[in-house]
Amino acid sequence: MYEEFASYYDILTSDVDYQARCEYILSIFERFQSNPTLLLDLACGTGGFSNEFAKRGFSVIGVDISPEMLGIASDKSEKLGLDVLYLCQNAAELDLYGTVDGVICCQDSLNHIIDYDELSAVFSRVSLFLETGKLFIFDLNTPYKHEFILGDNTFFLEEDNLCCVWQNTFSKEDMCVNITLDFFKEIDNDIYQRKTDYIIERAYTIDEINTALEKASLKVEAIFAEMTYDKPNRDTQRIFYVTRKV
Repeated sequence: MYEEFASYYDILTSDVDYQARCEYILSIFERFQSNPTLLLDLACGTGGFSNEFAKRGFSVIGVDISPEMLGIASDKSEKLGLDVLYLCQNAAELDLYGTVDGVICCQDSLNHIIDYDELSAVFSRVSLFLETGKLFIFDLNTPYKHEFILGDNTFFLEEDNLCCVWQNTFSKEDMCVNITLDFFKEIDNDIYQRKTDYIIERAYTIDEINTALEKASLKVEAIFAEMTYDKPNRDTQRIFYVTRKV
């Protein structure tokens, strides 16, 4: 899963300001008076958030289903001299050695879970390993973004020696976007190697998320529009959930 995507993920997300996003998430922990010491970064990918939090002195566990992503994350941590524990696990089968006092899941990772029962299982496993009274903060791409921004659109991304053609097919019936990623990497002068990966994202309604959270004993403290403390509006593209284990 994500074999090719993992290789190019950091290039394609080079515009993500991990430092600013880390500070925003920390401000939410402080706002709700629940600063963590042992943090779980669920669906950690190539370790952008895991390493930012580790730089700030937090003990961090990074969990991801992709060994390719984790290999890149681990190499980053080693080069930075950071001690992050990485575990290759399916989030719906999360199994830690003990509890943590904070959980995050960023960059619309939960949208990649297209089965609602599996998403509910993720919330239940997070709740199991999260200390009572502590926070689980995660973000999601909204139905608006899926239908009107991603939609049936095609995007072209270009970086040094790499081009990516990103083609979307949107289904309103199940609110899923099927994504085809064609990577063209220059391996010699004007000679390119093509590799393809496929990803599906699903948008969930707030009611669907709230129901699954309630079953997992996770209370919704707030829902914010991305990088703000404002309530989301009709055309908000990404929202942040702040939930507490009860």
